[in-house]
Amino acid sequence: MGISSCHSVDDDRIPVAPVNVVFSTVADWDIYGVSGAMQSRRFIRELREPRAFAWTANTFTGFGGILLVSDVMGEPLAYDLACPVECKADTRVEIDEQMLARCPVCGSTYDVFSLNGAPVSGPAARDHYGLRPYHVGPSRNGTAYRIISY
Repeated sequence: MGISSCHSVDDDRIPVAPVNVVFSTVADWDIYGVSGAMQSRRFIRELREPRAFAWTANTFTGFGGILLVSDVMGEPLAYDLACPVECKADTRVEIDEQMLARCPVCGSTYDVFSLNGAPVSGPAARDHYGLRPYHVGPSRNGTAYRIISY
């Protein structure tokens, strides 16, 4: 989305990359997903993170990896881990002690638990750069989840 007013968030800064993470069963989701409010997990294909996840040739984790979280109501949300200010696949946000996603390079913070990855502070807030969102929905068999790009 492009910036159309001073309050719009540009969540389209990083390059588009394929996203497809499938949790085939409820058990997979229970182990690797996020089941309670304010939980988070990272998926990075090239690092095989998490290690024991069932990685396949059709698993793709976006540009910098995927940050999977449960919002304050326990609903799953997903974002690209790459900081949109830095625009580098290996500059990834991390959840800090204030429960914000923070870039270790530019210091920008993003609210991933209640404001859909919107910037809170730092250069990202100044320039209105938000994290790229991904879609979390039912898997094809309807028993678990999958993460895909919109």
